[in-house]
Amino acid sequence: MTAKTVAVVGAGMGGLTAALALTKKGFDVRVYEQASELREVGAGLQLGPNAMRVYAALGLDAVISRFSFVPDAHAVRSWKTGAVISSTRMKGIYEKRYGIGYHAMLRADLQNALAAALPSGALHLGKKCAGVENRAGSATVRFDDGSSVDADVVVGADGIHSVIRESLFGPDKPRFTGMVAYRGTVPIASLPEGLLAPDITVYIGPHASVVYYCIRPGELVSWVALVEEDSWRRESWSEAGDVDALMRRYEGWCPVVNEIFSRAEHCFKWALFGRDPLPCWTSGRVAILGDAAHPMLPYLAQGACMAIEDGYVLADELGKLPDEPENGLRQYEAARLPRASRVQLMSRERARINQLPSLPARIARNIRFIVDKLIDPERHTYKIEWIYGYDVTR
Repeated sequence: MTAKTVAVVGAGMGGLTAALALTKKGFDVRVYEQASELREVGAGLQLGPNAMRVYAALGLDAVISRFSFVPDAHAVRSWKTGAVISSTRMKGIYEKRYGIGYHAMLRADLQNALAAALPSGALHLGKKCAGVENRAGSATVRFDDGSSVDADVVVGADGIHSVIRESLFGPDKPRFTGMVAYRGTVPIASLPEGLLAPDITVYIGPHASVVYYCIRPGELVSWVALVEEDSWRRESWSEAGDVDALMRRYEGWCPVVNEIFSRAEHCFKWALFGRDPLPCWTSGRVAILGDAAHPMLPYLAQGACMAIEDGYVLADELGKLPDEPENGLRQYEAARLPRASRVQLMSRERARINQLPSLPARIARNIRFIVDKLIDPERHTYKIEWIYGYDVTR
């Protein structure tokens, strides 16, 4: 039976990218999102060349460029002095090396651009998924309002607390990492002139780290603080954080860090949980992608990028086998699971390396960073060219 209709559950970056790519392949796509509106959540995201190639293939690279900021470099700095330990040039270099640049933007701006590119009537808000069932030649999504929809294929892009994943494979067993993330945005005009470098800047220190970068383009700075904290274990992006308490935790760090925090009117916090890679992402006519399939810690800034890659590959594989959708989904899984799992595990290891508690271990790490740069000045500090150089559109 030819797959013609696809129901995508979740209107995040992965779900909307999949929907747009599927639409361009000729599928009749409907997206079901539990939120009643697509509203700004005040968070930035980074789009490496691997993700930007997808949007170039979908014709959205020009729109993204209007709303995004292209950083000069990725700079790793000392938590205490702010001195640069290792820096990787990006602007102008990545365009030549990878054929496309590195962009940072507000999550809501990308979400709105993707939603606007969908056909009219494709996006349905206020539809909270209650479960999914495989049937002979189709699948059914049930919603908590009592309604349901049938489709030839169902894509679960419903995030880290995925109902689709649980329906297929049972509840997961995440492990609390002992880390909590705080995030916020600050108008650059509210900060002292020249305070911030136009880079993806990472301060690495004992038991904690901080990342900041400019977005929209150069009007806002998005920041994330990652800190050991055992008292908070809620995995929610919408919980309010205490800026004053955060500043006390970072007392003694480079003054730039608390200067950024002090200008934040509010911040949000969420606990970080570790999850092992899943052995499979598909069952019958149903597949999962993005955080539903491979939730990862934010230390490589690849969570959204992997979901974006997923969405494109899923559409591509279904497009190759429209008469065999179950095989198409299995091909998608085979193409994506090893790569996403590798990034997932590498993100976990990067958390450990960046936040070493031991002074001798931190000194040894920093020396390795410096020596690596002397040997190959153009190589990324984290040695992740294999991530950026991958092209799912070929």
